[in-house]
Amino acid sequence: MATINPWINFNGNAEKAFTFYKSVFGGEFGRIVRFKDLASAEFPVREAEAEKIMLITLPIGNGSVLMANDVPEVMGKVNERENRSKISVSAESKEEADKLFTGLSVGGEVEGPMGDGPWGSYAGMFRDKYGIEWIIEFYFQ
Repeated sequence: MATINPWINFNGNAEKAFTFYKSVFGGEFGRIVRFKDLASAEFPVREAEAEKIMLITLPIGNGSVLMANDVPEVMGKVNERENRSKISVSAESKEEADKLFTGLSVGGEVEGPMGDGPWGSYAGMFRDKYGIEWIIEFYFQ
């Protein structure tokens, strides 16, 4: 079966955001590749971008991986406030859903607090302090 792995573009704060996500989800980064790691004559990297993230991965749960990069300044800014895609996380329990919601929403804007939904779920929505939108849910069995 296919696996879906969300990939997020950041404006120079991918590592900071992923350090925050790691503090909530736990685990270890799978990979961290900086632009300087790929620098060559064919792929010149400006000094101001050398330490920025080309790829960072954080394995989450059973086979899912959250991935991201910093968008090089030459490509323009990512408008994080216009990001209308959401990352949906299915928790294994109501307690885990509450923990993830509480942890990830710190400093962000809650759109819908955790609560029972009409379709048999316990869910909530928010935009985190980095502008990324999340849905945390737990489906009752």
